[in-house]
Amino acid sequence: MLATQADRVMALGEWEGRWHENNIGFHQPHVHNLLESSIDKVLAGRTAVRFFFPLCGKAVDMKWLADMGHSVVGVEISEKAIEQFFEENNLTYSEEPVPSIPSAKVYKSSEKNISLYQCDLYSFSSSIEGQFGAIWDRGSLVAINPRDREKYASLIISLMAKDCRYLLDTFLYNPELYKGPPFFVPNEQVHSLFGNSCDIELLQSVDSLTDKQRGWGLDYMTENVHLITPKSE
Repeated sequence: MLATQADRVMALGEWEGRWHENNIGFHQPHVHNLLESSIDKVLAGRTAVRFFFPLCGKAVDMKWLADMGHSVVGVEISEKAIEQFFEENNLTYSEEPVPSIPSAKVYKSSEKNISLYQCDLYSFSSSIEGQFGAIWDRGSLVAINPRDREKYASLIISLMAKDCRYLLDTFLYNPELYKGPPFFVPNEQVHSLFGNSCDIELLQSVDSLTDKQRGWGLDYMTENVHLITPKSE
């Protein structure tokens, strides 16, 4: 099943183009229901947790978490997405270059503990912002090019602090009927990517087929939420 999408490639420019054309059906104007229902598991009683958002777009989840007293660091290629995030949430921000990443910028909220890096995700590393206590991956692993998944997983693992709780959202459907994105990521692959160094728990599995996905030609779509935590040494 994985072979059908193995060679599918979305260039960074295509993602930027989607933002410029406002072709962003993946953006949700509300906090993701599976994040809301899993948040206690992610926090595990902790306060002031540092969250990482890979490919963050303008997710309203970031302000929701910051309003609770957590801090948020996101990475996003689209400058427009980042600017819209601050404008739509009525947050003032500053912009500054990132010395260690050529041509990258970081946008920092003045009111909330939110820093969004405008750069290629693979240019980011723990040397820039350290490691994180939580990661919310709502549309990142399912959006990257399938051939880059091992590179992606090693980056994410390198960003996980020892107490990190990584919430990963994936989709199951028949990839012969739809080329993606979002791409098909079977549970077996989640285990092959993260299972050597992490424990993986399937928290939720929900039917997420809507008329939109039927329009893609799909007859079923399952959304899975995994909680991934570093194995204790």
